[in-house]
Amino acid sequence: MSQPVQPPNPPQQPYGGGQPTDGNPYAQQPGTPYPAHPGAPAGNPFAEQQGGGFGGGAPFQPAPAARHNIGLAVLAALGAAIVAAILYGVIAGSIEREIGYAAVGVGFLVGFVGSKVGGQNPAVIGAGVLFSLVAVFFGQLIGMSMILADALHVGFSEVFFDHFGDLMDLWKEQAGFMTYLFLLLGPVAAFGGAKKAVG
Repeated sequence: MSQPVQPPNPPQQPYGGGQPTDGNPYAQQPGTPYPAHPGAPAGNPFAEQQGGGFGGGAPFQPAPAARHNIGLAVLAALGAAIVAAILYGVIAGSIEREIGYAAVGVGFLVGFVGSKVGGQNPAVIGAGVLFSLVAVFFGQLIGMSMILADALHVGFSEVFFDHFGDLMDLWKEQAGFMTYLFLLLGPVAAFGGAKKAVG
């Protein structure tokens, strides 16, 4: 009886030279160690030594959170204050009276826009509170100028720009409890708008 003939070039085993297991030439034979990557301690091929491997063994550090742009937030609050002051003045001048809800809307809009861009930064909130106060004040002046311009049959710009000093004197004379209350409502609403923007 003849002996079976071995093939001339047996297949090379990938690690350790063992025979295939169940027809899989890449299966690991029992007792054959896996090759360790450079820098790994003996017995644990997946562990990394201090200072070796990827990242030097330091724990993963998450990326820092993006910081809000305070300058951009202040500019956004200023832009919102200008728009809100004009709208407030046009509404007050058109109906020839002030509305508390409009003053609240001015403050809320200014505070919300600023904090939406800049977050809960105290400088942004403070700017929103200040801008809302100024916006309500100028809204009152714009409304008063519209009423005077209509009564005197002159242009708005003539009253607002050419006689601004006289307009201020008239505002002081006409200012009452409700005038100051509306001035106060703007900043309070701005603070609330700032909290709502990040809430």
